Formats: sequence, C-alpha cells, structure tokens
Amino acid sequence: MLTFNYRYRIYPDTAQEQQLFEWMETCRRAYNYALGEIKDWCNSRKCLIDRCSWEKEYIIPVDVPFPGEIQQLNNLPKAKKEFPRLKEVPSQVLQQVIKQLHKGWDYFKSRGFGFPRFKKVGQFKSLLFPQFKENPVTNLHIKLPKLGTVPINLHRPIPSGFTVKQVRITRKADKWYACINIQCNVSVPDPKPHGHPIGVDVGLEKFLATSDGVVVKPPKFFNTMQSKLKLLQRRLSRKTKSSKNYEKQRLKVARLHHHIDNTRKDFHFKQAHALCDAGDMVFMEDLDYRITAKGFLGKQMLDGGFGQFRTITQYVCWKRGKFFGVVNARGTSQECPECKGEVQKDLSVRIHNCPHCGYKTDRDVASGQVIRNRGIELISTAGLVGKETACAADLPGVGENQNQSRQVAQPRKGVTRKSSK
Repeated sequence: MLTFNYRYRIYPDTAQEQQLFEWMETCRRAYNYALGEIKDWCNSRKCLIDRCSWEKEYIIPVDVPFPGEIQQLNNLPKAKKEFPRLKEVPSQVLQQVIKQLHKGWDYFKSRGFGFPRFKKVGQFKSLLFPQFKENPVTNLHIKLPKLGTVPINLHRPIPSGFTVKQVRITRKADKWYACINIQCNVSVPDPKPHGHPIGVDVGLEKFLATSDGVVVKPPKFFNTMQSKLKLLQRRLSRKTKSSKNYEKQRLKVARLHHHIDNTRKDFHFKQAHALCDAGDMVFMEDLDYRITAKGFLGKQMLDGGFGQFRTITQYVCWKRGKFFGVVNARGTSQECPECKGEVQKDLSVRIHNCPHCGYKTDRDVASGQVIRNRGIELISTAGLVGKETACAADLPGVGENQNQSRQVAQPRKGVTRKSSK
C-alpha cells in the first residue's frame, strides 16, 4: 500500500471560516470533557480507603468501568440530545476527537509519561474528515460534509490510480490548508545500494559538507528575521490580552513564524534533491538532534532543523530511487578517511591534517568522507575477492574523483552487518 500526504491551500469564505472556528471550539470542549472523565476516574482510584482528603474527594463507585474509547464513542449520541451544539459538527469528525484522545492515552501508558492535557482556547487547530464516498477534490474546489465546496489551489494534481482516504483541515497563522491523504494499492520495493556514494556531514558552521567536497553555508532563517520578530513580540506584549488589537498583533507574529518555517522546509527539499542529483547513495549520521538542541547552541541547532532535513532527505531518496542509510556518528571528526588513524582536534581546528599519512582537507569534508566509508562498509557483502572496499572506486557507476579517499579496508572477520531498515 502506497500512501502520500499532499497539502494544498484552501480559501474558505467568511461564513465557512466562522463555521470552522465553531467546529474547532466544539471539538475542543468535547476533547476536554472526555479527558475530564478519564482524570476523574483515575483520581477516584487514588483516594485513601481509611480517611478523607482535606481538599476534595472523587466519589465514583468501584464497579464503574474505565471510560474507554468504545464507551465514550457510544455516549456521543446521548450527549447530542443534551447538548444540541454537538449536532452541528459532522459525526465522524467528532468521533475522531475521541480517538485522538485515546491515542494519546495509549501512548502515555506505553512510555509512562506525557499525560494528556486539557486544551485551551485556540489550541485545537485541525479537523479530520476520515471517510468519503467519492472523490471530494476537483480542479477548483474541495467538497466537505456540512461545509460545502471550498476553493482550493490544486498546485499539483492527484496522481491517477490514487484514491482520497481522508482530509485534515488545519489552520496555520491566518492561512487554511487541506492535508489530503491518498492511497494506491501497489507495492514499491525499497531502493537497493548502487552507484556513486555520498557521505553528508551537517553542522553549524557549514550546513552540510559532502564527501565530494561540496560545502553549503547555513542560511540561518531564524537569525536573519530575529530582529523583526523581536519588534513584533515587543508590540504584542504591550497589548491587552483577548482584545482585537492583541489578536491582530498575534497574527503578525504567527505569520512571521510560518514564513520562517516555510523557507526552511523549502531549503531542505532543494538540498535533498541536490544530493540525489549528485549521487545514488546518501549516508548521514545517526544522531539524536533533540539532545544537542538542549545545549547552549540550542537556538542555532533548532534554526538548522537537522532532524527535519534528514527525514526529508530520506523521503526524497526513496521517491527518486536512491539508497539512504545512517551510520554510527561516534568519532567521525576524529578519524582520518585515508588511513583510519585517530586525529584528535577540538572545534577550533577546521582543517584535517593527518600526521600518519599526511592527508589534508577541510574538517567537515573529511567527516563526510568518513561517513561515506562507514556507509560502504555497512552495505558491503563479503566474498568477492576476499576483501571489502571502503572507497567508491570499486563500485559500479563511479568515476574518478580526486577529493575522494582511496583507502582499501582490511577484510573483516565474522558476519557482515546488514543495512538497517
């Protein structure tokens, strides 16, 4: 099964926009009410059996079952009789709110932390339409239940053979989007290792440096617009909360954040396609960027968006038939790509100069070459001539490049590691 998510801009009129706002507010209250039932049931099981609390007691009979997903879904028709406002929202959209809550509850139980929270006013910003009898998308409009036809900018057509499964309406800043989930009943195999390999090293001084010697400077989207954002946020802090002027200024801040996010994502997609144009295999480090984002360089790390870039690169490689792999990141900057000798250097040293073999190049380019060598070792198979190559020279479709390392690895003992999927 092949699944894609396409996002399009939609342009609801004033009446449709007001109706979407009312639906989101109704869904938010239903979400909070269902979460309140779960919290009350849990708190009733925490009461001491031999004394009463000084503050409050949750008196719920012992035989009352836990308010599970099926029970709360079955209570929706009864709640619509008591609260007629629930009838205005499409029934399946309201059901998805309860399912969303219990997905978060199951996730909390599986990992032991992250209890679901109540949503404040304005925090519920999406509606999911999970089912359609026929294709709701035309060249100019999208048809939604109880909302009618909404103009849509279909900047890329839906491929033939795909069917629309669900549509999620989201609001970002003052813009509305339709995230359309499409599926096709085909099986696409994962790309196999082939052709020219490229090792990619990402960092703060250089956004990326490849093993072929290509260096890309970091654009620093957030830093370039930080002064403007600071001015807008200062003006926002002086407005009275919940006033009309506060809402206008809040939208200005949200628009700027949305613009920064769009420019960063566009840059990531362009760099991912450039990597696929340059080679057939792309290797990156297996790093958890959430940990590095908590340090004193956290703002710069989040501005680079390296985790998003790796995810986008993996998707683009799969879509274009290129092989993508991750390698162990330990010691990539302290190893020589030529002789594999250890070369200790701190962050202030930006040139790799190996004292063992005399190989000299840029520090980040050398790290990319080490990543490339480790990626080739990861996917290589033993038994050709009793040895495995750690360079690109012996792979099919590879031309000579002076910037590539020429080291041949020693034969390994035991079973060769397989590529992780």
